[in-house]
Amino acid sequence: MTAWFQSFGITYEWSWLIATIIGILVIALPLMLAVAMIIYADRKIWAAIALRRGPNVVGPWGLLQSFADGLKVFLKETIIPSGANRGLFLLAPIVTFTTALIVWAVIPFDYGVVLANINVGLLYVLAASSLGVYGVIVAGWASNSKYPFFSALRAAAQMVSYEVSIGFVLICVVLYANSFNLTDIVMAQKGHKLFGLLNGYGFNPLLFPMAIVFLISSMAETFRTPFDLVEAESELVAGHQTEYSSMSFALFWLGEYGNVILMCALNALLFWGGWLPPVNWAPLYYVPGILWLFIKMGIFFFIFSWVKATVPRYRYDQLMRLGWKIFLPLSLLFVVIISGWLMFSRYGGAA
Repeated sequence: MTAWFQSFGITYEWSWLIATIIGILVIALPLMLAVAMIIYADRKIWAAIALRRGPNVVGPWGLLQSFADGLKVFLKETIIPSGANRGLFLLAPIVTFTTALIVWAVIPFDYGVVLANINVGLLYVLAASSLGVYGVIVAGWASNSKYPFFSALRAAAQMVSYEVSIGFVLICVVLYANSFNLTDIVMAQKGHKLFGLLNGYGFNPLLFPMAIVFLISSMAETFRTPFDLVEAESELVAGHQTEYSSMSFALFWLGEYGNVILMCALNALLFWGGWLPPVNWAPLYYVPGILWLFIKMGIFFFIFSWVKATVPRYRYDQLMRLGWKIFLPLSLLFVVIISGWLMFSRYGGAA
C-alpha cells in the first residue's frame, strides 16, 4: 500500500504513515463492531442455555441491542468520586482499552495479511497483553474504595499466576515451530499430523494437553467465568468497575471483550492451524483463509460463553491452586518432555 501511495508522487514517509493509519483503522473499526456483536452473541448463548429468549426487541432479533446500550452509556454523565485520584481514575479505562487494541498489530488474519509481521510477534503479544492488568490495578487504587481495591489485589495475583503457565505453554509451541513469528508458527502446522493430513498442533498428542491448558488459562487472563474473581459481583459488586459510569465503564467492557476475541484468535493460531483448513486437502484451500480463522474463533468464543453460562465461580484458593500447583508443574513438565523429544527426533540427540 505504501508503494501505491508513492505512485501518486507522495514521499515515502507520508506514504508509510497514511498506509499504516489505514491498516490500523481496517483492524480497529471492524474489531469494535465485532465486540458489539459478540456481546449480543454472548447474551443469546447464555439465554439459550438458561432457556430464556435474550435480547429480542431492539432491531430484528435484537441485533441492535448492543448499539442501544452503547448509545445509553454515551449519553450518561461521567461521575468521578470525590475521594478518587482524578487523573488515574480517568486513565485506567483508557489503558485497558488501548492495550486490548495494540496487540492486534501482529495478529495475522491470512498469509501476509498482518499489520506488522515482526519476528518476535509472540513475545510482543505476551508483553502487550500483560499490560492490561495495569488498567485494573490503577482503577482499583484510584477509585479510593474498598471493593475496587480488593479487585486490584486479586487481579495482580491472578494475572501473574496464569501468565507463568501461559509462558511455558508458548515455549512448547515455539520449540515445535522454531520461530516466534506468528505467521511462521501457523505455516509450521501445515500437514503436521497423520501423514500430513491434519493442520494444527492441537492434533499432536504432546501438544494437545498444552492446548487445553492455554484455553483454560486464557479464560483466567481475561477474567471470564469461572475465573471472574476480579469482578465477583456477589461480593465485590463489580470489582474495579464499581465506581465507574458512562463511557469510562464502556471502555472497560470494550477492552474485556477485545481481549476475549484476541484469546480466541490466539487459540486458533497457536494450536489449530489459524487460517489453514483443519484437513490438508487441496479443495479446502479454495475457502478463504480468513474465513477458516473466523470459524475457529467463533467455536472458541462459543466455548467461552458455554463455560460462563454453566460453570460456577471458583473460590480464590481454588484459583491459585489450579494456577500454581497444577498448570505450572504440568506446563514445565511438558517443556522438558517436548524439548527432549525434539532433541532426539529432529536433531538426532545432538546437543
